Amino acid sequence: MPIFEYQCRKCQHEFETLVLPTLPVPECPSCKSQDLEKLISGFAVSSDSIRKANAKSSREQQKRKYKDQAIAEEEYRHKELHDR
Repeated sequence: MPIFEYQCRKCQHEFETLVLPTLPVPECPSCKSQDLEKLISGFAVSSDSIRKANAKSSREQQKRKYKDQAIAEEEYRHKELHDR
């Protein structure tokens, strides 16, 4: 199915729409203008190496988060002991 991304030149609204030769010229769903600019569509690629890289990145991010939390908790405990 040919789905294209457009930006309306009149109101700057971005949207996707199905475009077939049998359908009328697309129009902006916000302002109904047909003065549209076709955008370059991004696409998703999935592979084993990409999934592994994403999982590794997520694990490293979680490690940093937990390390930061542990440091903050220890600093809080240290401050509480010295404030007594």
